[in-house]
Amino acid sequence: MTTEATSSPAGGPVPGPAGPGPARSTAADGGRAGGASRRLLAGGYPRYVAGKLAGAAVSLLAVLVTSFFLFRLIPGDPVKFMTGGRPVSAEQIAVYRREFGLDLPLWEQFTHYCGKALTGDLGTSYQFRAPVVDKITEALPNTLLLTGTAFVLYTALGVFLGTRSAWRHGGPGDRLHTGLALTLYSIPSFWLGLLLIIVLSVGVGPVPGLFPTGGMESGGEEGFAHVLDVVHHLILPVVTLVAVEYGQTLLVTRSALLDEMGSDYLTTARAKGLRDDLVRRRHAVPNALLPTVTLIFVNLGRTVAGVILVETVFSWPGLGGLFYQALSVPDLPLVQGLFFVFAAAVIVMNTLADLLYPLLDPRVGR
Repeated sequence: MTTEATSSPAGGPVPGPAGPGPARSTAADGGRAGGASRRLLAGGYPRYVAGKLAGAAVSLLAVLVTSFFLFRLIPGDPVKFMTGGRPVSAEQIAVYRREFGLDLPLWEQFTHYCGKALTGDLGTSYQFRAPVVDKITEALPNTLLLTGTAFVLYTALGVFLGTRSAWRHGGPGDRLHTGLALTLYSIPSFWLGLLLIIVLSVGVGPVPGLFPTGGMESGGEEGFAHVLDVVHHLILPVVTLVAVEYGQTLLVTRSALLDEMGSDYLTTARAKGLRDDLVRRRHAVPNALLPTVTLIFVNLGRTVAGVILVETVFSWPGLGGLFYQALSVPDLPLVQGLFFVFAAAVIVMNTLADLLYPLLDPRVGR
């Protein structure tokens, strides 16, 4: 009696006793899969890519328009901020308005804004009197250090624990990890940050203050001592972000893997005598990755945006803290520029995820 080899969708053929009939079936399946991939890359995929890029361009244009009109609804007069609350004459106010183009009709301000934005000029900040692009470039490395570190940690932790929880679902570890993830994910990040500052920075009872209350560095340090100082300031905001964000990755990974648990190819793989860890790693996990890939790319786009509330709570000098400063004025060019950069990062990462899907699963691009 001949036993057939069974193929998993992403993990390849599951090893089994070979025979003439199964070999022909496996070769035919591989030929059909290879043919589908070649047809996708030769014909369907370019059209798919063109459609996604066109959609991303339309989204960026919509963000550009929205960023101009949305923030003009914010109450407050930038000119009053620039005068520092001092009594000034109407002529001086007119000079400020003319200097920053606030005396022009709204439609004319909009056309100037769009024209400059298309050339990479996002205007001049009212409060800093510097190009918006320069302020964004200055704060971007600080944001990437904070959110990039947290992103790597909570993604790795979420995928690992989500996989383990799904594979042993219903057990004590699964209940513990799922309950903890749901609890932490429901906690506002700024509240958790404030709590950590009170307990671990200020100190409560016998617990001494171990970490700085805010900022990125103490100042005066050089070389390796400066690196350690930055890491010391980095710990609490990173812990806050990881604690709040890892739960989402865990839950999405766990749910996607649970959907694969009853698949026939996994049952067959176990029946062939493959070790449980090998079945999970080589067959189940690759087929459960699409939802997790989406989430990873969305979170990757958010690393550029930073986390406004966390950066504000910890006085971290990144894009999130800069956005909060700009809103308080309101510094319209800076707010508009930051909003556009934040949205563009998410749109670009979502588009990259969409372009990656057909390479992971050719059925997506058909």
